[in-house]
Amino acid sequence: MKKPVLIVIVTILALGTSFASAPESIVRAGNEHYLDARYEEAVLAYKSVLDSGYASAELYFNLGNAYFKSHDITMALVNYERALILDPNDEDVLHNISIARDFVVDRIEVMPEFFLRAWFRGFIRIIDVDSWALLSVLSFITALFFLLVYFLAARINLRRISFWLGVFLVIVSLSSFVFASRSRDLVMNHKRALILTPSVTIKSSPDKQSGTDLFLLHEGTLVIVEDELGEWREVVLSDGNRGWLKETDLVRL
Repeated sequence: MKKPVLIVIVTILALGTSFASAPESIVRAGNEHYLDARYEEAVLAYKSVLDSGYASAELYFNLGNAYFKSHDITMALVNYERALILDPNDEDVLHNISIARDFVVDRIEVMPEFFLRAWFRGFIRIIDVDSWALLSVLSFITALFFLLVYFLAARINLRRISFWLGVFLVIVSLSSFVFASRSRDLVMNHKRALILTPSVTIKSSPDKQSGTDLFLLHEGTLVIVEDELGEWREVVLSDGNRGWLKETDLVRL
């Protein structure tokens, strides 16, 4: 009875290894296509990996490069922005996205952000979500250890030190948990999008007939989606201007 079970386990492990290596082989093929200047084939390879459920800043970056070389600036920006969401400190992504943004027609003034909010967001993005979560768990476990020492130790000084170290680590654990949650929200629940159509008129209300024309936006402009009503989306620009357009004019990041 043991031999058939062993065969099944080995087969499952082999299949798991095969499935795990498949995306890597497709990425390598995409890289080869890119180096051979077959950019459209590289796009298809990278997209197939993303469609299978695998995603990373590096993969989005490579796909952005392939789109850029294919002269699809908007989709290059889309994937650079997605890479930036996952890794906001990547210098290569920041460099390439600045180059791609030079091709965008609209030049929107960026309103200054409250410095404490900017500092907080920058701080929690120093490390990724998993690292914050790991720090939270390890801090909590270590805090339990010090609190155990507090209850068992006979020496007053040791008990005092253990107590305050335990309290400190509990605070670190709770703070890390909050940072992990907020960092996850920045990645998963953001509202950023890019204009997809060559040009679109922004309306004062979600009604094509009665809505007043406010201003014109062009392909590649970054917006924040604030509200939804049917097929219409209210967007806000970095300069504070807002208005309505249709979902089909956007690509979500």
